[in-house]
Amino acid sequence: MTSPSRTLLIATLALATPALLTGCAHVERRTLEVTAYDPGPESCGWRRGRILFWRKYIAEGPHKGERYTGKTASGTKPHEPRPGLLSVDSLIRPWMIPLRLVFFWNILPRKGTIAADTRYYPFGTEIYVPDYGWGVVEDRGAAIKGPRRLDIYFSDEDDALDWGRQRITVKVRPPG
Repeated sequence: MTSPSRTLLIATLALATPALLTGCAHVERRTLEVTAYDPGPESCGWRRGRILFWRKYIAEGPHKGERYTGKTASGTKPHEPRPGLLSVDSLIRPWMIPLRLVFFWNILPRKGTIAADTRYYPFGTEIYVPDYGWGVVEDRGAAIKGPRRLDIYFSDEDDALDWGRQRITVKVRPPG
């Protein structure tokens, strides 16, 4: 016979072991409307200067007329996700392994930039979007309002247009 405390310990370990093995916080699945944006003026709301045409300025909103830096609301440069050397992507595309070894910045994985309403998804929230990968909320979008909208970053306008607007189930991991 086992004592009640031993039974409680075994039950606790059985419930806690999967979370300990995965090493991740609680992941919640949500169905959201996911759109794409790129660094172009249509997506980011900037315009070129009239006299100094190479300078970019914010076109509208409370910061209209201020210089456009291209940084996100959290102060980082936006980027797409990168799988890295030790990833499933290296197994699917083994021809990428030599390139990831030669170009050393491709060895480590990197999460992409996601724009969301920070009242619902604070900066640092990690979100997995199928066919995009893991991303981190680092930006706010002018049209991204409410808990059911996300905007994912693509460095190429054609890729962003190809993504379009999709309603898909994503995994949300809170910050921390």
